[in-house]
Amino acid sequence: MPSPTDTDTDVSALPPPAEPRRGGTWLVVLVVLAAAAGWLGWRQWQSQEHSRAEQADVQIDALMQRVDTVRSEQRSHSRRLQQADSLNRVLRDELNGIGQRAALLEESVAKLADSNRHGAQALRLDEAEMLLTLGAQRLDVAGDLDGARRAYALAEGVLAGIDDPAFLSLRQTLQQERAGLDALGADPRVRAIARLEVFARQVTAPAGGTRAATPAQGSWWERAFGNLVRVQPTDRAVAVQPADRAAALAGLQLEISLARAAAERRDRDGYRGALSRADAWLQRLTPGSAELARQRAALRQIAALPLTVSLPTLGSTLVQLRQLRTR
Repeated sequence: MPSPTDTDTDVSALPPPAEPRRGGTWLVVLVVLAAAAGWLGWRQWQSQEHSRAEQADVQIDALMQRVDTVRSEQRSHSRRLQQADSLNRVLRDELNGIGQRAALLEESVAKLADSNRHGAQALRLDEAEMLLTLGAQRLDVAGDLDGARRAYALAEGVLAGIDDPAFLSLRQTLQQERAGLDALGADPRVRAIARLEVFARQVTAPAGGTRAATPAQGSWWERAFGNLVRVQPTDRAVAVQPADRAAALAGLQLEISLARAAAERRDRDGYRGALSRADAWLQRLTPGSAELARQRAALRQIAALPLTVSLPTLGSTLVQLRQLRTR
């Protein structure tokens, strides 16, 4: 067993315990602080980048809105330019129309300022030209001979108020044309209708009287044997019975009425066609008699009557007036 002296010697001979190193701790602390500072810096940088990204997004949205606004304004400007272009075209057309009207007004003023075209004289010439045109149209289109005569008479009265010697030959031509109108007499249509009326009365009157007077006014054998013997034609187309004669006479009167209506319209073909059918009805009423021959000849004369007025010199005054005015 060791002695106490030996124990003390061994303990004293041991080295003293080492003190803890303070430098490593500070290094760890510094590393931790650096890491914390780096992490805080990274977080701050990340937040800054995030805010910058948000600001960039906001700026991009604002720019897109401004671009949309600019595009809408551009479209509105384009529409306004198109409207202005169309308005300019309209204004250009109106300006051209105003220029044309101004040219016409200048021409009219020049005509009025002409010493050969006085205001009252021009009005009289216009009135005379209108009356001559009206008279020619009334005669050509409607066949109104009386209306044409009245229009030409009024035109002569208007031209009589013009004292210009240049229109002396015009008044002479108008007088000759009026003389030609007066020489035509009555309207051919009126004459044809009057002849038809006379013919209708002549055809209707003998139809009832001839049949009753036949026994007393016929030949001696008709007067002797008229009550015993009845002579009838073999042609069935001849109307003998009273009912047939009445029907034939009604057909004749109907065709004469149709011819009268065609004459009113100046329908030459309808007029002649109706009178041709009336001639067939006449042959059924009085066949093979002298009265029939006379009536058919009268009917042919009526059918040959003209329905329109023919005046080759009509309108010569109007042509001469227009030539004088153009000079």
